[in-house]
Amino acid sequence: MYRAPRGTSDILPEEQAYWRYIEQKVANICQLCGYERIDPPTFEDTGLFTRGIGQGTDIVEKEMYTFTDKGGNKITLRPEGTAPVCRAYLEHGLHNLPQPVKLYYIISTFRYERPQAGRYRQHYQFGCEAIGDDDPALDAEVIDIAWQFFLSLNLRHLSLQLNSIGCKQCRPGYLRALKDHYANHREELCADCKIRLNRNPLRLLDCKRSSCQQIVNSAPRSTDYLCPQCDIHFKRLKGYLKLLEIPFTVNHRLVRGLDYYTRTVFEIQPRAAGAQGSLCGGGRYDELIEELGGKPTPAIGFAIGIERIILNLKKRKVFIPPLPRPQVFIAHIGDEARDEAIKLASRLRQAGTGIIMATGNKSLKAQLRQANNLGVRYAVIIGEEEVKSGTVSFRDMTTAQQRTVTRGELAGLLK
Repeated sequence: MYRAPRGTSDILPEEQAYWRYIEQKVANICQLCGYERIDPPTFEDTGLFTRGIGQGTDIVEKEMYTFTDKGGNKITLRPEGTAPVCRAYLEHGLHNLPQPVKLYYIISTFRYERPQAGRYRQHYQFGCEAIGDDDPALDAEVIDIAWQFFLSLNLRHLSLQLNSIGCKQCRPGYLRALKDHYANHREELCADCKIRLNRNPLRLLDCKRSSCQQIVNSAPRSTDYLCPQCDIHFKRLKGYLKLLEIPFTVNHRLVRGLDYYTRTVFEIQPRAAGAQGSLCGGGRYDELIEELGGKPTPAIGFAIGIERIILNLKKRKVFIPPLPRPQVFIAHIGDEARDEAIKLASRLRQAGTGIIMATGNKSLKAQLRQANNLGVRYAVIIGEEEVKSGTVSFRDMTTAQQRTVTRGELAGLLK
């Protein structure tokens, strides 16, 4: 028997209410803040990610789904959403629009990593990107969108982790200090960190191995090496977050896993023990547009994993409104009655009434049992007498009360 590939999952009908509810909340908050939807393609030129995300990252080196298509092009299923949005910004001349350009998306992403709760090899993200302005007030707005989104889902008791990793002017001095610190502990490092020390030293702070934890704790802090512009930017951002009454913790170990980040980086996590990991991650990427061939263009964004949101909604037993379902079942007895039922079901649906019609040759008792199992409110019954008289039997499934009405009366009654 075939099964879904490891790290993927089917979103069954019983789960759809969560997804539609989240999508509605996403659209509501993004529209309130002036963000418009964009839907990039599922796959892109591989170079977009190797150049944008960075050769030394785990995503590029270990996790991307890359293949050569029939035209000889090297193609990758998108592992994240920011680089494709930036490519679209350049390709379609969005820099000619009033800046910043504010975009949001709900997409599937693909990473070959160890499947875990709330994180699959194909998973879904809600993301926001604001491109074309370096004002720290925009950083605060983007963080506030994520924060208010979680509150709208009744997900509270959250922790905002915040850091600044500087820019291309001040970061080299910090990286030298970081390398010097780790060089004194080279023999204690895990195998991955020995490689990171030479290729991508900022990733050293992101190591979860116990053997490296003590070294990380005593490492230099990026905020101590910020240039005056980055220092002012970070102080202003913290001031704006206080104005918005969003509590935060400066986490000097926070760097995020993508090379394009500059200045602000942040994550939002549940504070509750046993909750599912980081819910949101993002930051500034002021150099990415230029790296992809455009002019220097500041930008900031975030991504939120939808599967992890759903896990936390379930854990907290948050009420999710059920999706609307048809509340009328049409039962029929005999071939003529079936013909009438088919016509009636079509007319009622065209009038905007949701209808489920019995199929097959089940007895009336079995049809009403099916209606009861479906949880419909009303049953419409057509038999031989109803065909002759142009009427139907109208049954309230809750009270079991039943009466005869004309088909003309039925439409108005249901409306």
